[in-house]
Amino acid sequence: MIEKDKLIKVTNRDSGTVGYDVDDLTIPHRHFWPGETKEVTFEELEKLASNPAGERMLRHHLIVKDYEAVKELLGNVEPEYYYDEDKIKNIMTRGSLDAFKDMIDFAPDGVLEEIEDLAVSLPLNDIAKRNYIKDKLGFNVDSAERVAKTKFDGDPDSNFAKPETKERRVPVESHDEAAAAPKRRVVTIKKD
Repeated sequence: MIEKDKLIKVTNRDSGTVGYDVDDLTIPHRHFWPGETKEVTFEELEKLASNPAGERMLRHHLIVKDYEAVKELLGNVEPEYYYDEDKIKNIMTRGSLDAFKDMIDFAPDGVLEEIEDLAVSLPLNDIAKRNYIKDKLGFNVDSAERVAKTKFDGDPDSNFAKPETKERRVPVESHDEAAAAPKRRVVTIKKD
């Protein structure tokens, strides 16, 4: 049995922010930025895991960095639960196709997001792995690379419409105030 006040490291593996409240403990709203690690008590994690949304958050978006705590909170998890960026990169670039397929088939959502991001940034050169990502995750690596290349290629302003340069075909009359002022066509006569 784990002591309730034991501090356990928890990291947000998601690309977005993750947050929760545990009303029973009157803790302030807990907020994790992408990649951020915090130490929280086992009791807090236990309370979080006691509701379905909290359990899903622990299983898919946060990684609890204590094997004993994970076993008590979530039961048996797949090895992919513990994968960090280096492990994911290694399987993507050097791992067999079967190891790659297993990673995708058994990984939590946060790992799948990281696979999509890394497939574009590495880049992932294995066509079979690209196709498996497309088939299983519905994420087209080729299209994402084209968008990224278009978005960041060359001059950062090159992808925005440039103002059109216009040239006149007919000469314009002078716009002096005196020349532009209307001239009287009628003469007024004063009566004495």
